[in-house]
Amino acid sequence: MAPASKAERKAVLDAGAWMFNVVTSVGIIMVNKALMATHGFSFATTLTGLHFATTALMTLVMKWLGYIQPSYLPLPELVKFVFFANLSIVGMNVSLMWNSVGFYQIAKLCIIPVLCFLEILFEKVRYSRDTKLSIVLVLVGVAVCTVTDVSVNSKGLIAAMIAVWSTALQQHYVHLLQRKYSLGSFNLLGHTAPAQAASLLILGPFMDFWLTNNRVDTFNYTTIVTFFIVLSCTIAVGTNLSQFICIGRFTAVSFQVLGHMKTILVLTLGFLFFGKEGLNFHVVLGMILAVIGMIWYGNASSKPGGKERQVYSMLSEKTQIHGILSSQSELDQKV
Repeated sequence: MAPASKAERKAVLDAGAWMFNVVTSVGIIMVNKALMATHGFSFATTLTGLHFATTALMTLVMKWLGYIQPSYLPLPELVKFVFFANLSIVGMNVSLMWNSVGFYQIAKLCIIPVLCFLEILFEKVRYSRDTKLSIVLVLVGVAVCTVTDVSVNSKGLIAAMIAVWSTALQQHYVHLLQRKYSLGSFNLLGHTAPAQAASLLILGPFMDFWLTNNRVDTFNYTTIVTFFIVLSCTIAVGTNLSQFICIGRFTAVSFQVLGHMKTILVLTLGFLFFGKEGLNFHVVLGMILAVIGMIWYGNASSKPGGKERQVYSMLSEKTQIHGILSSQSELDQKV
């Protein structure tokens, strides 16, 4: 009974963590869409800096209250993480500016195979055939319902490559740092959020001026715009925390694969609240394929051999061999 209850408790916590991420991620996308599309606040990098500043403030309050215990993260590791994370944010914004929406979506889909490559290379992860096929089905489904016109130029391609690789490295690094230094999600955020906030709030206004040709300090901050900025920052605390929780509990690949459920939800909510233009047969077909692929991935990756680290099996084999040799040695001594 104990193992079963423990497994059930883990399943409930996994589902809760995932729902927390979905709700906060979809919520912040809808709020930002209203803020940028409806009210013209297009300073994405500065807004992200404000998100991390709010998150950093939350971690400081929780440390003061004693909910976050002191932890250690070497400065070189922190610098590398912040570099990848900030490069990901800037790269995605520049990629969206220089590429068509269709190619931008294709680039985002490429994050999954890059993450798979990183897991195979650095963590010796092995995927079953069903797991690989389910990932392909998810990618095809999301591509069908999101990719429209596809045009690319040389500088757009470079920006997309930088965005994809930096995003994959940042998410892979979250999982690595949590395991390597035994850091919980709050602890890791406590180290990374202040550094990201400081760097993005310094870099953000210059980057946004380059991207939009408008200055963030001269924008007309009405009451409704200020309300949406505060709301966006508040939801971002949950989004940042839930990302670290999910990557820590699952893997970066699982986070990306199941994360496309948010894409489907955002599309659906967009059609409901912002008009049904663009809702057609191939969009619905793509959504169905993506959802089937996600369910298939969940089942395939959770089965024995569906997704496992080869190093574990190698260690197990070494342990078994060592045990056999030890037993043989004992027998020889007795004889």
